[in-house]
Amino acid sequence: MIMDNINARIASRVRQLRADRGLALDALAESSGVSRSMISLIERGESSPTAVVLEKLATGLGVPLAALFNAPAAPPDPMSRRKDQVEWRDPASGYLRRNISPAGFPSPLHLVEVFFPAGARVAYETGARPGVTHQQIWVLQGEIEITLDSTRHRLGAGDCLAMVLDRPITYRNRTSKPARYAVVLCHQPRG
Repeated sequence: MIMDNINARIASRVRQLRADRGLALDALAESSGVSRSMISLIERGESSPTAVVLEKLATGLGVPLAALFNAPAAPPDPMSRRKDQVEWRDPASGYLRRNISPAGFPSPLHLVEVFFPAGARVAYETGARPGVTHQQIWVLQGEIEITLDSTRHRLGAGDCLAMVLDRPITYRNRTSKPARYAVVLCHQPRG
């Protein structure tokens, strides 16, 4: 996936998901905590939203973050070829996210690979999400620090941290070298 097209893909996907749920811009703004004007800019492909903004939108739409990178109305396919895996760079931190899982395939599991630059920091303030989302971070290279509320975890290559995404979380690379890690997400609807 060419990264120049990612803003258009995100724009189309946010519009589609909002329409599928019958949400007006104001309703999505209220449920996500993202301003109406910012959502409008994103839906027109005129903004490069940060990871924090995209996480808020995904939560407001009741979908995992990975769903915002899928092709609109993508037919389910159990195969994910490297050439089709969507890459996205956070304009605020510079981290590079690649969705590994097959787009649109009906599975509660999602695999993501992240390249996290030296000195990078991303803080997701979103707390409770629709349903229950389990996440495991497996560090493949380098070191990262993950803070859940006030509990800090330092992970090195080979370490894995399991968590439930139900509170604010901060990722940080305090080193002078980039880190690479895999994320496994499992979303279960409440009830």
